[in-house]
Amino acid sequence: MNPMEQIIRRSQVVGLLALDGSTATALGTVEEIWVDPTGRVCYFTSQQGYTPLEQISLIGPDALLTYSTVFATPLTPISSLYRRTVRIGNREVGWIEDFLFDWETGAIAAYILGGSIAEPWGGRAVLLPEDVEAIDVDAVVVKENAPQRLKSEAEGLKNFWSEKSRQVKQLIQRMGDRLKALVGPQDPPEVVRVKVKQVRDELAKGGKFDLSLLDEAAEFLQHKWETWQHRLSRAAQRMQAALQAAWEKLTE
Repeated sequence: MNPMEQIIRRSQVVGLLALDGSTATALGTVEEIWVDPTGRVCYFTSQQGYTPLEQISLIGPDALLTYSTVFATPLTPISSLYRRTVRIGNREVGWIEDFLFDWETGAIAAYILGGSIAEPWGGRAVLLPEDVEAIDVDAVVVKENAPQRLKSEAEGLKNFWSEKSRQVKQLIQRMGDRLKALVGPQDPPEVVRVKVKQVRDELAKGGKFDLSLLDEAAEFLQHKWETWQHRLSRAAQRMQAALQAAWEKLTE
């Protein structure tokens, strides 16, 4: 599974047919996506009950597949983010219209806000998780200066796979397959940028592809590469810190 494909909107999941992937048994349609007290997606519900996020094996355009028919009683308080009030301090400034999440980890990738806070962006604005200060039972509290970093829906979500057209997704896959032979995990962004342009120009020479779609695919790949490198760097730093702590404990 390509990591890009794991990010999806709540609104793209609600209403999908849920199936037990091992038996093709219908579990009903997805009715809601639920989060735990930290704001992490942890369950979805169909007509038959609560299914843990860990049971999802695939989310496609027409159906959600699970590893088995497993229903559970949530062990911690859960709630829905949909239409949850958004506050700055004690001021109510809007609500959550939709959100994007990683269906493997449950992490929220972006919130789509409505209400007065989103009015400058046509009534819907994108808020990133780093601008969330706290998730209360009845509201999501955002930082005081968060409105300065909001973006329109089109601008704020342009680098998410779920928002790309079918043609751009196909080009991203095609370019990504070619890049596997040209770049390595340690290549710096400037090298990757050159290689992405090289692949983009090769495809453009044939005259078969729309240049604007090629540019969009190239920009997406470049952005994702930089994001992945940052994540790898943070993971390496955490691992090093854990090893250091374990060594200090061992040598006390």
